[in-house]
Amino acid sequence: MDAGTKLSRGKLLASAGKGLGLMALLSPVVASLLDQVTKAGKMIDGLCQSDAASHNEYWNTIGQAFSISRGTLNLNSGWTSPSPVVVAEAFYRYKYHEDATAYTMWQMLEPQAETIRAGLAKLFGCHPDEIAITRNASESLQILLFGIDLRAGDEVLTTTQDYPRMLTALRQRAAREGPTLNLVKIPLAPESTDEIVNALETAITPKTRVILISHMINITGQIMPVRRICDMARARGIETIVDGAHSFAQLDFKRDDLQCDYFGSSLHKWLYAPKGAGLLYVRKDKIRDVWPLMVSVDKGKDDIRKFEEVGTHSSATRLSIGEALLFHEAIDPKRKEARLRYLSSYWMDRLRPLDKVSFNTSFDPEQFCAIANFKIEGGDPLKITEHLLAKHKIIATPVVHEEFSGIRITPNIFTKLSELDRFCDAIEGVVRKQLRTARATR
Repeated sequence: MDAGTKLSRGKLLASAGKGLGLMALLSPVVASLLDQVTKAGKMIDGLCQSDAASHNEYWNTIGQAFSISRGTLNLNSGWTSPSPVVVAEAFYRYKYHEDATAYTMWQMLEPQAETIRAGLAKLFGCHPDEIAITRNASESLQILLFGIDLRAGDEVLTTTQDYPRMLTALRQRAAREGPTLNLVKIPLAPESTDEIVNALETAITPKTRVILISHMINITGQIMPVRRICDMARARGIETIVDGAHSFAQLDFKRDDLQCDYFGSSLHKWLYAPKGAGLLYVRKDKIRDVWPLMVSVDKGKDDIRKFEEVGTHSSATRLSIGEALLFHEAIDPKRKEARLRYLSSYWMDRLRPLDKVSFNTSFDPEQFCAIANFKIEGGDPLKITEHLLAKHKIIATPVVHEEFSGIRITPNIFTKLSELDRFCDAIEGVVRKQLRTARATR
């Protein structure tokens, strides 16, 4: 299909969107790009999940959907991801729809956000009236952390490895209103997630009202046993907030797989939406009781849209989420998760035998996916990552936590195996230098 060929909405949804029900004003360029992604899938149709994950011809084709420079190797997809061309083109098209904006924004563009809401709800597995479109995971989660009624003495239970911005928000609320923060240490790379569940269960007190838990720990990639934690909490009358900043669109799951009361995520990470896009889920029967972060009219107390009252904002960011959803579905969420885990396994397995290298991330496939963390004995993560960038043009993330340190590596579906080999070669060079230095000082 060439760029000038028009694709009907029905055909697009059947081939790429798989029935998401999105009604964005699709351009011929967008339609063509989505069609190319769908056609590429024929290379791996019928293959088992592991064979599809390692089919490099297919994934190199998918990588071409991103307009990225290969001069610098980006292994920090954990912060934010580049958007594929199909999303960038849609964002540009919506952003520069500038004619009579007082009319076009509010009467033409903003109403289309309801189809984006429906698409996100379908992917998450809930009702559209339980999904708010926000600007990022931080906004979504702070709506909850500041909006759920808590009294002085009530307790919020979370871990020492949860996201610092959320811990800061809870400390601020504690300082102003008196609820307490109970921080639990969880093991690194546990042999079993039973260790995590037991640590949290042991920490519950009669004052515990809310458990905040990351679905995937951002600094280690640890996938948390969220369903077991949520079931445990519900049996005790405790509400659960899940920080899904990294899990949404990286892992293939639905709301019912988690059984949480609340969920927040960023869409510019693993869904590849434009920067400044997020999702908030609130269970329908709890919407009324959560205060919005910014004031909303009383008549909206039962309406999830009350959490979107942020004043004038860009319609382009919201509406381009639609193309990100179509791209995600065209790849297939299960295939995407399997490929991301395959990429992590590839570099982890190569570095694992090296002297002085150890991991802060489990090798259990149920406990990791695209994010992993390793360390070099005697090495400073800050200096090593500076060396990787200066000498090898490789972007990695140093992690210095009060309980451990290491280097976070986060490839993406556009990452080539040859690029991971390049990274591993660089780390092997660092390790050899460390060993030579150690021998010289004996």
